[in-house]
Amino acid sequence: MNGESSAQERAGRAFPVSWDQFHRDCRALSWRLNEVGPFHAIIAITRGGLVPAAIVARELGIRVIDTVCVASYDHDKQGDLKVLKGVCDEVAKLGGGTGKGLLIVDDLVDTGKTGKLVRQMLPDAHFAAVYAKPKGRPLVDTFITEVSQDTWIHFPWDTALTYHPPLRDGA
Repeated sequence: MNGESSAQERAGRAFPVSWDQFHRDCRALSWRLNEVGPFHAIIAITRGGLVPAAIVARELGIRVIDTVCVASYDHDKQGDLKVLKGVCDEVAKLGGGTGKGLLIVDDLVDTGKTGKLVRQMLPDAHFAAVYAKPKGRPLVDTFITEVSQDTWIHFPWDTALTYHPPLRDGA
């Protein structure tokens, strides 16, 4: 039992999010962003930002969608980020080179490392995330739900339906 408890403490608090809940949260984000826009284009931070960017684009009628692809190589240099793909020139021009009128979308802002990197690329863009943790929260302009830093969000694309036994047998 101690092994399970220790493993759970290391993993943090679980926050499972269903497809329905994620869609509702993305639509709520869209409502907030509708008051801030209009936006020329959306830049999704891959991979987590792809699904919310698609939903926000649909809700706000935005047709131009680009990606910023960032990877963390923990096995080589712990915590180092590498930009695999930046914003294309055509989209960057829509934002005047600084991102004005562009919308950056991600599923979660956690430690803020990725957010800082993307902010350096497009300092005047509006940065939105569905979920925010305290360390990354100052980087986003708009978000829906704040969770504690030790919370582990289980996104619907990372989970599968499984049986869970009841807390008490015979209930």
